[in-house]
Amino acid sequence: MSDTGSKPGPEPSERTAIGITFGNSNSSIAYVVDDKAEVIANEDGDRQIPTILSYVDGDEYYGQQAKNFLVRNPKNTVAYFRDFLGKEFKSIDPTHNHASAHPEEAGETVSFTVQDKAGEEEGPSTLNVSEVATRYLRRLVGSASDYLGKKVTSAVVTVPTDFTDKQKAALVAAAAAADLEILQLISEPVAAVLAYDGRPEGKIEDKVIVVADLGGTRSDVAVVASRGGMYTVLATVHDYEFAGVALDKVLIDHFAKEFLKKNSSAKDPRENARSLAKLRLESESTKRALSLGNNASFSVESLSDGIDFASTINRLRYETIARTVFEGINRLVESAVKKAGLDVLDIDEVILSGGTSHTPRIATNLGYLFPQTTKILAPSTEVTALNPSEAEARGAALQASLIQDYEAEDINQSTHAAVTTVPHVGNAIGVISVNEAGEEVFVPIIPPETAVPARRTVHVSAPSGGDVLVKVVEGNTHIKVTQPEPKVKAPESKAAKVEDADEDGDDDSDFSDDDDEEEDEEEKREKVWKIGATLAEAGVKGVKKNGKVEVSITVGSDLSVIVTAREVGGKGGVRGTLAAASA
Repeated sequence: MSDTGSKPGPEPSERTAIGITFGNSNSSIAYVVDDKAEVIANEDGDRQIPTILSYVDGDEYYGQQAKNFLVRNPKNTVAYFRDFLGKEFKSIDPTHNHASAHPEEAGETVSFTVQDKAGEEEGPSTLNVSEVATRYLRRLVGSASDYLGKKVTSAVVTVPTDFTDKQKAALVAAAAAADLEILQLISEPVAAVLAYDGRPEGKIEDKVIVVADLGGTRSDVAVVASRGGMYTVLATVHDYEFAGVALDKVLIDHFAKEFLKKNSSAKDPRENARSLAKLRLESESTKRALSLGNNASFSVESLSDGIDFASTINRLRYETIARTVFEGINRLVESAVKKAGLDVLDIDEVILSGGTSHTPRIATNLGYLFPQTTKILAPSTEVTALNPSEAEARGAALQASLIQDYEAEDINQSTHAAVTTVPHVGNAIGVISVNEAGEEVFVPIIPPETAVPARRTVHVSAPSGGDVLVKVVEGNTHIKVTQPEPKVKAPESKAAKVEDADEDGDDDSDFSDDDDEEEDEEEKREKVWKIGATLAEAGVKGVKKNGKVEVSITVGSDLSVIVTAREVGGKGGVRGTLAAASA
């Protein structure tokens, strides 16, 4: 989506394009250098920049500096405003704004009242959410321009998958007011996948990926099918309960109770806005520390009634008290996979993105949820994993580097919904092969959810040679469950049991034998292909012994199917076309 307003954008040759993750809690900016995306630090050295603006005596602060003013200057500090763009006041949830400037109704949009000018005689200003977004984007662009030493003119910006057209239009307008050309808006999960596939060592493979974007105020899970470098979002799930703020609240409650236990006469710090803000900021720092180490300290000056408070917590304790949040995230991922009509065995990779994804327990739990063949791409489980907070910005920067040399009109046309919403193959298309046991098995050539037009080729072995019949069929997967055979336990005399108990001093048969039985009784689940309807049969004559037959399948944009079969290295072959209705 490009800025096609009255103000023309820069010429392609004059562009300096970056990638921006414009988050509700934190934002990031990235730039491609020598085909590698690098996240840019702002003037304070922050790569994850809080999406916050604060005004003090007419001066504007943003990022971490603005976040620090949530304690001392909350009424003039605007936070958690991204999700309000393009929305009416009656449809927003202001829960997270209780510790900052409160959103207000302003016609058909949302506004904030802040003292953004020096001197009280000037009076406060009412800023609608679009103006706030414009000011924040202008600061991001300024930081990127200072870092690169040249003016940033354009950007690819990531947005959640549930952003409406009205919200997208509001974001494009806010960026245009900040003198920033939006080359394209791409969904956050696709940006995360692109960040991995776009690395120099990345491989474009047919796979199904779960992207768990776990942010500060919301968690978004998407199931993405990657087919030949084209990405299709199969299902999405959004949640505002199991996110970073939920983990913060667990720590806030833990330390508040500990404070009250040590100071029984003091007031509950959660009942005072200033004390609660201090608790929240320190809890966030403690949470980040526990993502890196096994222990963390917690210290707040004058927490309540002028009493200083200091404590410590270890990771095990933290993971115990936050267990319900971690379990909720697991259920969220499971529901996304189920919504896509898939099983966990269908998932090839799980990408963790967003600041909350730094928590090691989340990656560990997902490792238990998915089979061992599924890669869990998180810093605690994969050494080559990207920083979860930076993945989406890197993906946006890579996309910006790919399209920045095109005219704005060409970009807008090629990313229009009528162009990008293309048909997909529902079932897999492949051929039947015979394995060593003489059984017919399905060999997929075009996986399900492949965008069309598409062309794939596979070589089928013909060890016996001669005339070879190639069957082209549809296929789909199902989960085969194998129940274990019941374990037969050898009879044991009562006298022998008593004797064992006397020798050991304790009869521990209830532990070892039962545990072994439980392990043996686990059912085995595996993904297998199920052969569906036959689409075509092709006969290739005179194939050499131990030769191979090349089968090519092309699915057109109208879902028609062209099948070509020939001997590898041979001449001739057969070719046939199936109408779309038969495919």
